[in-house]
Amino acid sequence: MSTGSSTLSTTYLELSQDDGSAHKFYEVTVDGTAVTVRYGRIGATGQVQTTAFPTVEKARAAAAKKVGEKVRKGYAPAVAGQRAPRAVTRRQVASAPSTARAVAPVLWRFRTGSSAFGIHVDDDHCWVGNQAGDVYTLDHEGGVLARFNLPDGVKCLVADDFWIYAGCDDGKVYDLSSKLPFAAYDITADVDIFWLDIHEGVLNVSDRGGRLTVIDHEDEHQWARRSQGEHAWMVRADDRGVYHGHLRGVTAYAPDGGGELWHTPTRGGVLFGWQEDDAVYAGTAHRVVQRLSKTTGAIEATYGCDGAVYSCATSPGGRFVFAGDASSSVYCFDRDGTRLWKLGTGGGSALSMQYHDERLYLVTTDGSLVCVDASETAVSAAQEGTVPVARDVKLAAVLPTYAPATAVSAVATVAQAPAGAVVVECVREGGRVRVHVVSDGYDTSWNVQFPREIREPGARYVVDALHSAAGGFYRVRGDIRRLL
Repeated sequence: MSTGSSTLSTTYLELSQDDGSAHKFYEVTVDGTAVTVRYGRIGATGQVQTTAFPTVEKARAAAAKKVGEKVRKGYAPAVAGQRAPRAVTRRQVASAPSTARAVAPVLWRFRTGSSAFGIHVDDDHCWVGNQAGDVYTLDHEGGVLARFNLPDGVKCLVADDFWIYAGCDDGKVYDLSSKLPFAAYDITADVDIFWLDIHEGVLNVSDRGGRLTVIDHEDEHQWARRSQGEHAWMVRADDRGVYHGHLRGVTAYAPDGGGELWHTPTRGGVLFGWQEDDAVYAGTAHRVVQRLSKTTGAIEATYGCDGAVYSCATSPGGRFVFAGDASSSVYCFDRDGTRLWKLGTGGGSALSMQYHDERLYLVTTDGSLVCVDASETAVSAAQEGTVPVARDVKLAAVLPTYAPATAVSAVATVAQAPAGAVVVECVREGGRVRVHVVSDGYDTSWNVQFPREIREPGARYVVDALHSAAGGFYRVRGDIRRLL
């Protein structure tokens, strides 16, 4: 639909397909010599790009060209607000006080201000993402280092080697590995995202309807399967398979979509999943964590809790198994299933968790990232009633904050590539704009996983480094700058 006066006109288009593979809008506004494009998922604010032209005539011609391209792709005039936005399920959980007699030895606690689900801990940083769309990075002593401000609530944080990704309720998965976060994947509108995992650049999405959707590094659909149960809160992936947990258990699929490898009913619907090299761990609504063989799907051990299990994790190799229940308690088990201890979290139920270097990191229903001393000495002292005074982490007065780039103008520019940097170029191929390496020493036929919002045919960018991935593509490492 086109509206406006002689100097200001707006054309609004939508593409919404019955199978849910597209559910997005595209709006072009001409205001004198400026052309503003707004686009995104139906019901969302979307992203905005504005370009100035030397004359009104050239601005109108550019706008007409953009509209024509979209119409040829199937977009049609529409009225904004008439179609409903994509479905989003925000996990509703109950959290009762702990029945444990002792409280866990909490070293520090950082309150994010909103219910938090996403967590990732590596050798250098702790990451936490909340329902307000904030992702914070901290050091292991609780010092807050930076904040990423994403457009919608964070469902989960996942790592693929040293790349960190945040799955959001806006249907996008953002790469947070540099100061310029960007949408690396865009999930179809009919997928109500519950959980994500990424393995060697391949994105695996589990959803409300019990489906598993697999997308490659270029954001192109590979395959999909519907498992036997709905509400799929678990997906984990490796070279051997994709492990999908839902209301009726865990189903393993071949990584190439070749079919089901095995299906194992669990004791209750799966609410969370974890994996080690040879096993997957399913936390269930019926108060257990169950360890399943990746090879056969056989249940190898069961770890009994006193409430529905919201999260679980292990120490390296599965030597210890940890679980968080709906009653604000956290458990530790030996590998064979023997319960070693149960302690209160001191601040809500753990919705996600990760073990690292004798510490257990939790994100809880009150929106906190909690660091628990999980060493044998500290836990023994806690069971006797001696715990450290938990330190409340405060935000710095000035905190570096990063938001996704939505236009070329948001990217810093350089006149020449610094020594050691890598130059990449945007090239139109088969109706899509791809990115290839220009610098020597790289395979120029490989694609580069790169922000779509700043791709322009012929444009060149400088990145700090590129790393090859097993799927035959490159990932960006470090800052992105436009080369003038």
